[in-house]
Amino acid sequence: MSLKKLLFSFLLAASTFMATNAQYYQPGPQVETFYSEIDDSEQPYALYLPEDFDPDKIYPLLVMLHGAMSNHRLALKRVFGKTNLPGESDAEASRYFPEWDNVQYIVVAPYARGTMGYVGIPEDDVIQVIDKCRKDFNIDRNRIYLTGLSMGGGGTLFMGMAYADLFAAIAPVCPAPPDEYFDIAENALNIPVSVHQGGADPVVRPEGTRRIVDELRNIGTMVEYHEYPGVHHDSWANAYENEKIFEWFDGIERDPFPARVRYATKWYKNPKAYWVKIDKLTPGMLARIDAEFTGSNAVVVKTDNLDAFSLNLKGHPRFDTSNLLSVTIDGKEINSLPKYNHSFVRKEGKWETGKYHAPVVAKKQGLEGPMYEVVTDRHVFVYGTQNDSGKEEINQRKEIAKEAADFSVSFGGFFEQNSEVNPRVIADQQVSRDDLLHSNLVLFGTSETNSVIADMADELPLQLEAKGDSLGLAYCYPYNGNLVVVSSGLPFWTFVPDENGRETDQVIRFGGATGAQALKGMKDYILFRKSNHNVLVEGIFDNDWKLPVDVIEKLESNGVVVRE
Repeated sequence: MSLKKLLFSFLLAASTFMATNAQYYQPGPQVETFYSEIDDSEQPYALYLPEDFDPDKIYPLLVMLHGAMSNHRLALKRVFGKTNLPGESDAEASRYFPEWDNVQYIVVAPYARGTMGYVGIPEDDVIQVIDKCRKDFNIDRNRIYLTGLSMGGGGTLFMGMAYADLFAAIAPVCPAPPDEYFDIAENALNIPVSVHQGGADPVVRPEGTRRIVDELRNIGTMVEYHEYPGVHHDSWANAYENEKIFEWFDGIERDPFPARVRYATKWYKNPKAYWVKIDKLTPGMLARIDAEFTGSNAVVVKTDNLDAFSLNLKGHPRFDTSNLLSVTIDGKEINSLPKYNHSFVRKEGKWETGKYHAPVVAKKQGLEGPMYEVVTDRHVFVYGTQNDSGKEEINQRKEIAKEAADFSVSFGGFFEQNSEVNPRVIADQQVSRDDLLHSNLVLFGTSETNSVIADMADELPLQLEAKGDSLGLAYCYPYNGNLVVVSSGLPFWTFVPDENGRETDQVIRFGGATGAQALKGMKDYILFRKSNHNVLVEGIFDNDWKLPVDVIEKLESNGVVVRE
């Protein structure tokens, strides 16, 4: 072999080694980061590798979610049964990792933006950390587990249901679930659940946790319930004592082909579980599917609020490709072809075989709303610089956009969690071609004040024309393969207490927050007068991003131009 060829072979081997060993991890506890497209930031997570870690060995993965006012470092300690020392603050306890017994698990604890819960941006962070672990290590696909305490216990319930076929089992501890959990609790059919609760918990009351356990049992979930008499909110000390949570997860494996799949969702964001996929639904309306093998090549399906679905049966032990598949949908039997993917659509109220293909303009995964979804992906806040009265007005517009980009969370005045999301805030003239192609945009103003809105005007459905300062209009809409939110008039978080100074249910529904956090609970569009609790019109665009006739009439009668 010539020297030139020898050198080439050496460089090729070296580059291959570097490519496959680009990331070095040490055994034991450590902190790593991943890159978030949402705001171009490095987000931390705590990671544990066994002391005798072997990169060629296949490991189970345990995901641990921390509670409010906590962090990833403390969460990693908690799941190994390590509480604070007497008199030790959380800040002090976060500074070090103590020694603990070795377990044959890879354990990860996402930071997930601190105290934002686990819906939306933090939810995406958790999934990214799981994906990164599956990329970096040999993870057993059927042995991924989820646990968490307090806010993280609620996140365990929600994410366990929202990603029903991702986890083999979940273990929520003193769980405080978000509202989004309760609509999809039925998704737990094939997920073993171990719930832990303090009997004297003043923060997460045991009565509420017992109701959650009873509801899960009533819908057929395999549930264990552990209540610790006299224990307050720190029931995680009991739940994770002596690393016993790992013993509970041991031996539980995810079944990728359960005989029965029951799945509910409101959004295309999470359309599938196991071998069932919902292809067409009405975003914002809870769609349900219950599919069960009743024999070899015989499936009975019940549906609610959906118009198309698919069954991916490749590898299912009860499906024989050499014979026809008998599918009974809502009482009607359909003999389908002997293939792996069987798709069905509802036409004029009747089910038939066929694949639903979403039109280009239709709602679909990633392009469906509601407004808060715009900021759960890569996004930019944009203020206008057109037709201003001077520098002072430009600064006022900029401050409004900066306030919108503040994701801080306030909890009843007791404490405030600083913003853990830091998107860009730029002027309309700074929006680049890359921004238009790869980012969702939150646009402030009208076509007269914001040049980006003006450039999009012919493709946007609504424009606030009414003069005066008493109206606020906000809506989301697809543009160039991304989503935009347009906020005209009063900012969407504008809140004025009622005449008695009280907050209303609607304010609580909007998160009781300023800035982007106020988008939580809002739908695709809202028009309000003086205060966002005084709603004139609100709702969800249909599947083709159209408005009902009665909504158009209400909008136009209140000074909004509607383009059909």
